[in-house]
Amino acid sequence: MSDIHSIILECGTPLIVEKMSGVNSAAVCWLLPAGTAHDQIMGESPMWSELVLRGSAGLSSREQADAFDRLGVSRSTELGTYTLRIAATLLGSNILHTLPLLADMVLRPRMDEDAIEPCRDLCLQAIASLKDDPQDRAACLARERHLPPPLNRTDMGTEEGLRALTRERLVSVYKERVRPGGSLITIAGAVDAAPVRDELNRLLEGWTGATPEPKPTSEAPRGVYHEQEETNQVQIIVMHDAPPEPHQDSILEKVVLGVLSGGMAGRLFSEVREKRGLCYSVNAGYRGDRDFGVVSAYVGTTPDKAQSALDVLMGELRRISTPEGRVTPEEFHRAIVGMKSGVVFSGESSGARAVSLASDQRKLGRPRTLEEITQKLDGVTLDQVNSYLATRRLGRMTVQTLGPRRLTVSEV
Repeated sequence: MSDIHSIILECGTPLIVEKMSGVNSAAVCWLLPAGTAHDQIMGESPMWSELVLRGSAGLSSREQADAFDRLGVSRSTELGTYTLRIAATLLGSNILHTLPLLADMVLRPRMDEDAIEPCRDLCLQAIASLKDDPQDRAACLARERHLPPPLNRTDMGTEEGLRALTRERLVSVYKERVRPGGSLITIAGAVDAAPVRDELNRLLEGWTGATPEPKPTSEAPRGVYHEQEETNQVQIIVMHDAPPEPHQDSILEKVVLGVLSGGMAGRLFSEVREKRGLCYSVNAGYRGDRDFGVVSAYVGTTPDKAQSALDVLMGELRRISTPEGRVTPEEFHRAIVGMKSGVVFSGESSGARAVSLASDQRKLGRPRTLEEITQKLDGVTLDQVNSYLATRRLGRMTVQTLGPRRLTVSEV
């Protein structure tokens, strides 16, 4: 049985705690309203994601690392569009000893002067590394053109923005932006909700304010784009609209993606790679947020096969919504089994559960149990999927290619 507690801390931050049986670990997922879409100078959030790991309160960077290591805590940060995520995995018995260190990371990062330049250099190196990673570069370009600003930003910032940032600005804007309103804490594993709640209320006393969520400022351009590069590979990204996560059709879209890109049995692998040998890699994935959803498909191929690979990819993305491309019982069963397997595997990891709880709370407004997710999958039928596909609309698509020759796209 699931044991999920939803609590509003005294500072106003939601706290979700799930006690998991059969595990000794615990995981913390702390979301802060400091994602890339919040940046006034593009580079603030990437710098913070590095700096919070380099000392806090009375602890230097080395002392902070040693304090976490003594407790056996693995920690990391991950930057998203709306949030900066601080994650920690540890023994459940050490949770009350770890929370003060995490609270200091959030409320009192040192951002010492001698840490600024190394962090800036790391961020600049990440941007420079795109020159050697054409797939990531194509994905960044596609995202920039398919989503509206400021939701279209990468997690790297810009070289100009990074070079313009000073320690004084990083410190002052962080204090203004990182507020309890807009933050979220989820904890899963061998933990009890009451002592965690009491400790966080003590640690976060005096933390006040709220950070509004950024909104789109203009329309996304979308369309067909090509990045010229003399290379022996061609990168192809195709993006189209999908239901947002809270929409009732989002689960049906996930089944569709399971049919299209569910491993070696998926249609894209079969049609583009196995039958025709048109690529070395092909896949597609769904990303559902609270207010929008998007599907991104990728093909990596060679210049002589690029046009054919793009034609077949576009054909399969459209064919599945036609009577001739209806999902078969075998495909439906395979997709559902794959999705249920993912749910089961995530239920065995405290880290995965903490992230899943945070995602549900932010996008749906409440956490879901594994049983609820499984029951919803069990309620999906093949007829529902094909009925959804009959009325499904992809919206205006974005096609981004990178390689030596521009490719032809009939319509988007």
